[in-house]
Amino acid sequence: MEKIALDKKLKIEIWSDVMCPFCYLGKRKLEQAIADFTAKDLVEIDWKSYQLNPELRTEEGKNIHTYLSEIKGISLERAKQLNEHVTNMAKQVGLNYNMDKAVVANSFDAHRLSLFAKSKGKQNELVELLFRAYFTDGKNTADHANLVELGKSIGLDEIEMKEFLSSNDLSEQVKQECNEAVELGVTGVPFFVFNRTYAVSGAQEVAVFKQVLTKLMETVDSSN
Repeated sequence: MEKIALDKKLKIEIWSDVMCPFCYLGKRKLEQAIADFTAKDLVEIDWKSYQLNPELRTEEGKNIHTYLSEIKGISLERAKQLNEHVTNMAKQVGLNYNMDKAVVANSFDAHRLSLFAKSKGKQNELVELLFRAYFTDGKNTADHANLVELGKSIGLDEIEMKEFLSSNDLSEQVKQECNEAVELGVTGVPFFVFNRTYAVSGAQEVAVFKQVLTKLMETVDSSN
């Protein structure tokens, strides 16, 4: 846990990627910590863009085990073991990962749509659906039709989303957020920044997030 700077809001910025299994785990663990937090109504979550593989080509026919084997330089069997391990971790927090169904997909447009949803006050809802689509439902999260369907399910306008996705709108913001992660020294995700005061790297245990929230509240109280 690193100390960064002081602020008075209870804002949590999360650098994350749709295709990162630990990011979904981290989201759920943070939510469990917030549920027991006395000032949970003051918490604001801001999802930030991060791409594990910016050059990735979307390949619907490629198995996620094969992809992991290739990028890690490990055997297919070892890749399957790693995916089984993270699947078991997900079960412990109530998540159902179907790694055999996962579609290897570039996440750039998913990040753009996340920012679009943020402008409508629905970012956290969309991020949940993106993770579920990737890890549970086996949907191609780079496909614009799939992205529009996800957005529609939380009340975003279909025509507006189609026009947005066919443009380059918010592309620069996605790149800026990815660059900001580099500036902050982020080498992997999820990466949580609490009020620009504390940073937590990885899908830590619920107790770790509770500890940070408590420390953050103490800092805010002492500054008032």
